[in-house]
Amino acid sequence: MSNTHMRANVPWLGVIADDFTGASDVAGTLVGAGMRVVQTFGVPDPSMQLRDVDCIVVSLKTRSVPAAEAVEESLAAARALKSRGVQQLYFKYCSTFDSTPEGNIGPVADALRKEFVPAGQITVVAPGTPALRRTVYNGVLFAGTDLLQESSMRNHPLTPMTDSSVPRLLQAQTKNVVGHIGYSIIETGAPAVHSEIQTLSGQGTQYAVVDTLSDGHLAVLGAALLDHPLVTGGSGLVGGLAVARGFQAQPESARAARPAGPAAVVAGSCSEMTNLQIDTFRQSRPCFLVDPVAIAEGHDVVAAALLFARENLADGPILIHSSASPQEVSRAQRHLGQARAAEITEDSLSAIAEGLVGLGCRQLIVAGGETSGAVVRRLGITTAHVGKEVSPGVPWLKTETDPGLSILLKSGNLGMPGLFLDAWDHNR
Repeated sequence: MSNTHMRANVPWLGVIADDFTGASDVAGTLVGAGMRVVQTFGVPDPSMQLRDVDCIVVSLKTRSVPAAEAVEESLAAARALKSRGVQQLYFKYCSTFDSTPEGNIGPVADALRKEFVPAGQITVVAPGTPALRRTVYNGVLFAGTDLLQESSMRNHPLTPMTDSSVPRLLQAQTKNVVGHIGYSIIETGAPAVHSEIQTLSGQGTQYAVVDTLSDGHLAVLGAALLDHPLVTGGSGLVGGLAVARGFQAQPESARAARPAGPAAVVAGSCSEMTNLQIDTFRQSRPCFLVDPVAIAEGHDVVAAALLFARENLADGPILIHSSASPQEVSRAQRHLGQARAAEITEDSLSAIAEGLVGLGCRQLIVAGGETSGAVVRRLGITTAHVGKEVSPGVPWLKTETDPGLSILLKSGNLGMPGLFLDAWDHNR
């Protein structure tokens, strides 16, 4: 089956992503697989023109909100996608299964299952994304060579991950029975996976965590899950679904014209990789630190940041960040409280991003899921066409709200150390 045969006016796949950078991650994977993708920010309005695409990716900010709110928004997104003729739903969460013991992965998946999955059918759980070095072996999630609980995710300020067993993590969030499909079955092929799914279903299992050690495993799983109305996972498995439907990478289709004009980075993530990217950038380019404690004490840090931008933006990319070490983040949280520190930071960074665009910034990188959500909403961006990836999971987006503006929403842990310096050359 070829891409030509697959082209249609109605999208076959609808993705519901629990944060904005995760949505860009999965959108970039699909574009790399040769699909036409549009990304919306929030539930798409019925009036939006979203035809002639293969997939609609809905970006939500539901990872760390109350579970009931996450469920309501996710169901609204799913209903909107189904109303546009989408055949298959994909609930996308982070490849490190970012969540608390209460959710929100379990509650959202349960709600989607209840409304869209026939009784007795299993829903697959596949966080593994080998391209990002996130793998699942015997149900245990690895970040690179580290167990999840021994990776940098153990220090995440909102969703610290202290267990590496995906079945155990999910079982704490749902009353449904969680099972597992091992790599040895997956390596046997799609018919063996399908048979195992039927066996688990007969045993009363509702979820099946799947091992994923390679892209080959993703291709097998994609072939086995073509008729499933709901699939859940990281960004990896959507590539397997695309391959199973006959899509092939077409590099030219993934290119977007690079806009002219100034460039900037706004970083709110405190991940180890984002901090390394900042350290690499500051060796040759100017940076400005946003301190939430200083803001709480009455200092006009936003104005100071924009003055810094006005003085430096014409000379090349600049970086404005609140990103800091775990010790510095703890200091701010002790002084302000976790919720207040986060609120001040996101409000300030989104105001700065708006100011940067007002100063003429046409290329904007935003690092961090919460920061990306705040910035996109502040700028009033509702839809974007997905362009070329800078690195796996990190594509440029050409906004429709402001056609001259391109943005790149980067999850904290993604990218190489030089990404903030190198990203501009990839959008040509």
